[in-house]
Amino acid sequence: MAGNSDPLTPRAKLAVTAGKAVAAASRAAGRGSGSVIGGRVALKLDPDLLARLAQHLDVTLVSATNGKTTTTRLIAEALKAAGPVVSNALGANMPAGITSALAGGSEARFGVIEVDEKYLAGVARDTDPKCIALLNLSRDQLDRAAETRMLAENWREGLAGSKAVIVANADDPLVVWAASSSPNVIWVAAGQMWKDDAWSCPSCGGVMQRPGDDWFCSECGFRRPTPSWALSGDHVLDPHGSAWPIHLQLPGRANKANAASSAAVAAVFGVPPQVALERMYQVQAVAGRYDVVQFEGRDLRLLLAKNPAGWLETFSLIDPPPTPVILSVNARGADGTDTSWLWDVDYTRLTGHPICVIGDRKLDLAVRLEVANQQFQVCENLDQAVQLCPPGRIEVIANYTAFQDLRRRVGN
Repeated sequence: MAGNSDPLTPRAKLAVTAGKAVAAASRAAGRGSGSVIGGRVALKLDPDLLARLAQHLDVTLVSATNGKTTTTRLIAEALKAAGPVVSNALGANMPAGITSALAGGSEARFGVIEVDEKYLAGVARDTDPKCIALLNLSRDQLDRAAETRMLAENWREGLAGSKAVIVANADDPLVVWAASSSPNVIWVAAGQMWKDDAWSCPSCGGVMQRPGDDWFCSECGFRRPTPSWALSGDHVLDPHGSAWPIHLQLPGRANKANAASSAAVAAVFGVPPQVALERMYQVQAVAGRYDVVQFEGRDLRLLLAKNPAGWLETFSLIDPPPTPVILSVNARGADGTDTSWLWDVDYTRLTGHPICVIGDRKLDLAVRLEVANQQFQVCENLDQAVQLCPPGRIEVIANYTAFQDLRRRVGN
């Protein structure tokens, strides 16, 4: 444990109180959870508040382009075996949202914090984490996010010499390059379905060779490190070679990979793999993702996929044809306004599924599906799309704000 800190300064207490009051007012006005605006107000009153709130916690940071919200939930569940946990479970993952989350956890021993990729270095400076989990880096929000190698470079520079234990995905060359500046890294073979951001060497720009599950640069010798933890089918292999069964209610290979990384993090804090993996079974859904809801006499499974890597993983877990699929894409601020990433997604994987298309950018998606030779119908809204589907299960896949729209419509 990080040791009991001094009580918060009067200024810090005032900042926390003011932040909570603003958050409560925002909720009362129906403007969401209020965590971001509350955190912003608190940080204005005390710019060092995040560091003060974190000083009595053993902190784990989780960052990635895909899977960080789910992995944060799984780690938090596992660490509850060792003591009380505070976490930004709702996914507000920039400094203001993180500050709000920690302000509510005065009794906690552990802080498990999801961090937006662009803010990782700064949050790591403020919170002095004991562990940092790095899952993947892939293209996302093309109009405003730095391209992936620049993000990897930010991580590499920001984490150089960090005292934290870095738990990193050995199968993602960008993550390996970013983590390699740190003295204490635990490598996890978590897999990488989406490889299109990792064909050139992040170290020298040379062409990456990718035989089987291995990878290496033939020009500079940068190569996949030997993992000490690995996902193997439905089991996690620990550093002693023991295989532990994965108990999850969440679907798909990607969540098993998230569980493998989470088990490695839990072990850093002394929670054994068997205990950690059994506790992860408690997680049924994450901020509405994977929920099955009844709507208009059908069972809708809500799936979030916000970039090509996410869509690829999601296609691998949907029920086989002829299960109907509804696709919804927006391009609002939180999504990124550039939808050219749609052309990076292999929609031929939906062949045989009846497809309905909704969302602000349904016509962009329709053009893409036309080129992929898919059978689809463009619909005005969710209600119309559902009416076109037969009774039974429907897979609904949406990007970020489209997913929030869906949850509001189905009352989830």
